Amino acid sequence: MTEVIETFETTPTVEYPLIQQKTAGFWMRFWAFVLDSIIIAAIVGVTIRPLFSVMDWDLVGINWYAPFSMLSVAIYYAYFVLLTKYFKQTLGKMVFGLRVEKDNGEPLDWSTILFREGVGRFINSTFFHAPYLIVAFSPKNKSVADYFSDTVVVHEKMFIEKV
Repeated sequence: MTEVIETFETTPTVEYPLIQQKTAGFWMRFWAFVLDSIIIAAIVGVTIRPLFSVMDWDLVGINWYAPFSMLSVAIYYAYFVLLTKYFKQTLGKMVFGLRVEKDNGEPLDWSTILFREGVGRFINSTFFHAPYLIVAFSPKNKSVADYFSDTVVVHEKMFIEKV
């Protein structure tokens, strides 16, 4: 009796490196913020300024809590909070292909967004945006707000090998 030995040709195992999304650096985030600032200024200029002019209300208040300033600040924060919550990115981030993600991969919740966009932007604005420079030097390009809220800003379609 003859023995039949079957041999199976095995394909070599290919190991794929683990990849992760590339974090957005200082300059990409800076230009996205500049574009967002221009958009917010346009929104304020098209909505609030004409309303105040038609109603003959004072556009320049002596105090920071003047009605025009308060409405402008409300639009500023609402813009960042609502767009980040519903789209994970503002219009400036959309143009530059950036997105906000939680460190652990979970969906962004309201408390994270309100803390990141509210408290984080307030801290940056209070110190003339100087804390934002931390993005240039931190390992994952995180801002003060990112550290406090456990978030990171990443490129949507760029990946790097995990270290």
